[in-house]
Amino acid sequence: EKLPYSAATRRRDMFLDAFFILADVYGWQPQAWAVLPNHYHFIAVSPEKADTLGEWLDRLHALTATAWNREDRAVRRKVWYQSNNSKLTHQTSYLAALKYVHRNPVEHGLVEDPTGYKWCSMGWLQEQGSDILRKTLEGFKTARPNVYDDF
Repeated sequence: EKLPYSAATRRRDMFLDAFFILADVYGWQPQAWAVLPNHYHFIAVSPEKADTLGEWLDRLHALTATAWNREDRAVRRKVWYQSNNSKLTHQTSYLAALKYVHRNPVEHGLVEDPTGYKWCSMGWLQEQGSDILRKTLEGFKTARPNVYDDF
């Protein structure tokens, strides 16, 4: 329904905290992320056994939905509706998706510069990412990649 259940900044903070903790628990290594008021995107390197993705996201969704529903007194409200997963195996696809996720708050009109958007990895990339990766992404010419995002 595209409702902004994570519009409150504390909810996006909570989501990211849980996201990173559970990523570590399940052995995933986030490379890019963007948490918006009504959805999120991420790219992560999988552990050797990638079949933990569903369990990781199920646990993340259950944790956040339960907390937000308790806060809103909305018993059993459905917060998370769908997920679309893609396995990125080609370097060009990976770079296009990486650039898209890092810039997702701009794509949705939330900010003009994603480096200052607290719930997006672009600031992290600028501060801690490698110069080579930053320059590669800056110079990477791409239209919007084929990523399902009708929000």
